[in-house]
Amino acid sequence: MAAGHSDNFHHVRDFGHFELPGQYHLDLPVIFGLQITKFMVLQLVAVVFLFLVFRGLAKRAAGGQVVQGRWWNFWESIVLYMRDEVVRPTIGYGHHDDHGHGHHDHTPKVGHPADKYLPFVLSCFFYVLICNLLGVFPWMGSATGELNVTIALAFTTFCAVVIYGSREQGPVQFWLSLAPPMELPFFLKIILVPMLWVIELAGFLIKHAVLAIRLFANIMAGHTVIAVFLGFIALTAESGMWAIVMPSSILAQVLIGLLELFVAFLQAYVFAFLATLFIGAAVNPH
Repeated sequence: MAAGHSDNFHHVRDFGHFELPGQYHLDLPVIFGLQITKFMVLQLVAVVFLFLVFRGLAKRAAGGQVVQGRWWNFWESIVLYMRDEVVRPTIGYGHHDDHGHGHHDHTPKVGHPADKYLPFVLSCFFYVLICNLLGVFPWMGSATGELNVTIALAFTTFCAVVIYGSREQGPVQFWLSLAPPMELPFFLKIILVPMLWVIELAGFLIKHAVLAIRLFANIMAGHTVIAVFLGFIALTAESGMWAIVMPSSILAQVLIGLLELFVAFLQAYVFAFLATLFIGAAVNPH
């Protein structure tokens, strides 16, 4: 541990060390020429935590057993909600979907065609959620507040959409289906269809890019606001305003922190829901 400079924005920046109380920091090693960073470690913590949780949950649900215990029921309830309220209704039955919206109450409990996409959507949701929540703990941070991390998540979603869509429709038909079918005279079709296809391709790429920016901006913004309120205390430390600013800033930080908890769940849900929408559009072109 070595002395270092305090950084009020440590939650939204990546470093080769962990900041500790008293202006100390814990340096992380360089392995094979690669600097291990704080967000790398936190992402590994999220992966290990989720592996242990769902390995335990899978053992308790094996063979159709009833999952018991508040801890395990908490995780199971989230999984069932994402399956029954997000993935199945949004993706539907694919090409064999003869059911209108609002009639998914007759969905069979097992064997739904959309369930094959559930592992990816759940992985997105829980990974983003745990990365978000790690920022609540002092001297840690939210890896999802780093643009490089959210770009990697969005790129993974992009690859999954392309793979699932190509598997369902065929590689060529998947890309051709970006342009909507139109009943036009031949001479208009050869002009308009390529133009629309280029526009749709641009939209397809942009919406995945927005997926990265949305998550990054929302997580970074909350931590930045907290840092600003804490900065007010330091700015007034040697003035008579400190007695007023300090309790006000702490109260504001607590309230923003509670809002951050809500945002952590909300942004994980939004990311997973949008990923589900993209998958549904890819495997069920209209």
